[in-house]
Amino acid sequence: MDGGSRGNPGEAGWGVSIQGPDGAVFEEMYGYLGEATNNVAEYSALIALLEHAVRRGVRDLTVLSDSELLVRQVNGEYRVKHPALQELHVRALDLLDRVGRARVRHVPREENRRADRLARRAMNLRRTSGPHPPEEE
Repeated sequence: MDGGSRGNPGEAGWGVSIQGPDGAVFEEMYGYLGEATNNVAEYSALIALLEHAVRRGVRDLTVLSDSELLVRQVNGEYRVKHPALQELHVRALDLLDRVGRARVRHVPREENRRADRLARRAMNLRRTSGPHPPEEE
C-alpha cells in the first residue's frame, strides 16, 4: 500500500496492491483524495486496505508500506502528534484489531512500486477505483 501527494499538502492519492500467500497480485484499488498531506494519504491507503480485508473476512494479514512513520506509529513505536492523523490512527488500529492477526511492516520504496504506481494513477485520473483484478504492468 502507498499514499502520496504532489506538494505537502497537495493533490493526493493512495494505491493498494493485494497479494496472496504465494506473492501473486490478485486485486488492486486506488483512491483520489483531493488536497491532503502524504501522511494522510498513507493512512488512507491503510484504512482502505483494512476495510476491504474486514469486509472479506480476512483473519491473517501482512501489510507492507514504505512509510516508516506510519509503520512505527501503527506498531506503537512513535506517538501520533499531528491532530489530523490522530483520528486516522485510531481508525486504523480499530480495523487492525478487527482483522485478528495483522502485521504492519516497513519495506523499501523499491519493493512498493506497484502500489506507488496505483497512487499516482489515482492522482492523474482524479478518481477512485474499488477492488479489481490487477492490470498488466
